[in-house]
Amino acid sequence: MKNLLSLILAITLILSLAACGATPAPAAPEPSSSAPAAPEEPPSSPALEKEKTETTVRVAALKGPTAMGMVKLMEEAEAGETANKYEFTLAGSPDEIVGSIVKGEFDIAAVPTNLAATLYNKTQGKVQLVALNTLGVLYVIEAGDTVQSVADLAGKTVYATGKGSTPEFALGYILDQNGIRDQVEVVYKTEHAELAALLSQGQAKLALLPQPFVTTAMAQNPDLRVALDLTQEWDRAAQGASQLTMGCIIAQKSFLEENAAAAAAFLAEYQTSVEFAASPDHLDETAALVVKQGILPKEPVAKQALPQCGITFLAGEEMKQIASGFLQVLYDADPQAVGGTLPDEGFYFVG
Repeated sequence: MKNLLSLILAITLILSLAACGATPAPAAPEPSSSAPAAPEEPPSSPALEKEKTETTVRVAALKGPTAMGMVKLMEEAEAGETANKYEFTLAGSPDEIVGSIVKGEFDIAAVPTNLAATLYNKTQGKVQLVALNTLGVLYVIEAGDTVQSVADLAGKTVYATGKGSTPEFALGYILDQNGIRDQVEVVYKTEHAELAALLSQGQAKLALLPQPFVTTAMAQNPDLRVALDLTQEWDRAAQGASQLTMGCIIAQKSFLEENAAAAAAFLAEYQTSVEFAASPDHLDETAALVVKQGILPKEPVAKQALPQCGITFLAGEEMKQIASGFLQVLYDADPQAVGGTLPDEGFYFVG
């Protein structure tokens, strides 16, 4: 009897364990037909986002039109809105950055056009011209009313900036073409801002200056007037053979070859920045950015100067045609203006 009772208890325990193991999981509730469907994540659109290159590009420019065309790019880079990462250096004169360009410490630089040719020769082809960014912006400013033509400069002293670069050679070419080069004394100062200050303070009566420093000086001294527009005088002297091309963008050849995507991104972003700066619709914002970057001290001066700064973007074959004509004129007048030799085809990066 005891054995029978034990057997019954064992069977009961086995059946209980089996029942527990077979208990089905609760069924998922039926979805309600009135419940809203979960929203889908919108697909990302590469077309709406700049493709990041993650390349840090070292850029140098001069405090003038070459840098003024970059201010929108500088602002976007600071906000992390550009494809490349940028490190910008602004200089008061070409002398401050030439050594670093030769050493390869800048990937891209905005320099006078004739200096680009000189650097190409000096570095044995290690830099290339990628774009023109500034057309004629040189003016002879006078505190008085004695200069009405180039011939009137004879016997006078003209203060200027840009020794060894486009202003010196452009003025020399025009004086040569008018037959008075040996009759004009030219005294060079280091920086545009220094000369603008001398003009505004009445310490210089006659000076060659580029925009925007013409506007800066005239805003501070109402006795100043524009006596000569060197772009017009160049056109007369060259008789249509070339244009006065003040500034350009050069890049290290190694950078262009090793960072093709970053180089293309820079050109696209820089062109957009130039077009923004040159647009009357964005004059106020650009003027504010010019002041923010320390290029000019006051927004009203920047607003007045910007439309006269010749800011442009020319690349490819058009760039090559204009630049080669300009450099040929300089070479014919003085081979040292372009470093002793006209650049060959390797100078021009046409994409």
